[in-house]
Amino acid sequence: MPTSSSSTSGAARSAQSGGVQSLERAFDLLERMADAGGEVGLSELAASSGLPLPTIHRLMRTLVGCGYARQQPNRRYALGPRLIRLGESASRLLGTWARPSLAKLVEATGETANMALLDGDEIVYVAQVPSKHSMRMFTEVGRRVLPHSTGVGKALLANTPPHEVRALLARTGMPAATEKTITTPEEFLRALEEVRRTGYAVDDNEQEIGVRCLAVPVPDSPTAAAISISGPAGRVTDSATERIVPVLQQVARELSAALADNGTAAG
Repeated sequence: MPTSSSSTSGAARSAQSGGVQSLERAFDLLERMADAGGEVGLSELAASSGLPLPTIHRLMRTLVGCGYARQQPNRRYALGPRLIRLGESASRLLGTWARPSLAKLVEATGETANMALLDGDEIVYVAQVPSKHSMRMFTEVGRRVLPHSTGVGKALLANTPPHEVRALLARTGMPAATEKTITTPEEFLRALEEVRRTGYAVDDNEQEIGVRCLAVPVPDSPTAAAISISGPAGRVTDSATERIVPVLQQVARELSAALADNGTAAG
């Protein structure tokens, strides 16, 4: 899972970008809280960010006052409820930005294209463009599923440290959606190793019998994202996989560039 980078100080980033240092520091703290699971203490923030405790305390007090953080009874800080509204709106926009890339994917492969994010311990689908075939797959935008039974879940977790993957699976459990669903952490970790080796993930009848999905992560996405195609197992064969995967990877790179352009357009 991507984590905040602390290699450049807030002051240096502000100087480079012409930004507001206190604003950049506040967002950096929010990202560090998210990386830590959503709740963290001041001393942990100080250790990871390198900022003085008085500075962190002042920034956190402001974030609490705005509703973007809250202080727990144990004095630790947690992400606040106002972030939910921002996240939901951002997810919808991300899906909107992704649709042209997904449409290109459908045109090139003939199969339904999806985009999904890792939201907490769950996969949420944020965009879809359906296949033109009369027999096609359909996943409702906004649907949430567990990562262990999906191609996008494997793509999103492929580079996550094993101990974090095990912790996630312990929280969610590994219920079997079909008789082909992976149901043990060891087997799932082996599947993630295969994703790292090949550069793509497969859901082979694991979420729904008769359906195969191929998925790849979107490199350098501002939030962990993956795109996939899904179709009947009779069409998404091994030979079709050899043709489809390079297209998936190319579209993922183009989508990554498009998201980067959206992120810097206001600069």
